[in-house]
Amino acid sequence: MDQFVAANHSAIHVLLVDDNISYAKTVQSQLKQFEGKEFKITWEKFGVGGIEKLKKDSSIDIVILNYDLKKTTGLDIAREIRAQKIDVPIVFVTTSKDFSVAVEAMKLAVDDFLVKDEIVGSILPRTVLNVLNRAQLYRQIAQVGKNKIIAQKKTEAIKEVVVTICHEFNNPLAAIKISTEIISRQKLNPLERTAVAELDKNIRTIEKEIIKLRDINLSS
Repeated sequence: MDQFVAANHSAIHVLLVDDNISYAKTVQSQLKQFEGKEFKITWEKFGVGGIEKLKKDSSIDIVILNYDLKKTTGLDIAREIRAQKIDVPIVFVTTSKDFSVAVEAMKLAVDDFLVKDEIVGSILPRTVLNVLNRAQLYRQIAQVGKNKIIAQKKTEAIKEVVVTICHEFNNPLAAIKISTEIISRQKLNPLERTAVAELDKNIRTIEKEIIKLRDINLSS
């Protein structure tokens, strides 16, 4: 493992997994400061080393993964990265134009596929930036969906609480209302009748508020 560029905190951290040091140097050259972006490149010669690096270093923003590796293939490494639930964008590079390899890579949620001989000029940095922008957009969309689900769950919880409150109030309130009606039929002095009338008024007020609360809950 080696780091080619010591960059500042705002640099895009690229993990390159490729057993060819010449190509590693080519990537370094292609990923020089581009459109105001700075790149920090960490090179891992072996796929297993790349996976271990991803496990330990959460600052890695993106992986450039070569298909042709000694003892294994980039597909195996990509498969293991996804199996480990490591959420990092992957750009797959290969010397072959084999369409079946590209299909298998995409099945593993590889974000882009490039043929080495065709990576000239600004293609690599543009691809890296495009992949990162897409990944950020997907995360934002996922977060919006997550927030929506959380808000929905909160609303459902509030509705359940309101239903419980209405139920808990209605039962004793009905009993008090019946008792008040029974008392009102008795012989009462003026002071007692005024007290019963006031109690009946308060019961009706509470009933109206419970109905309002229930109606608001049903309409939300």
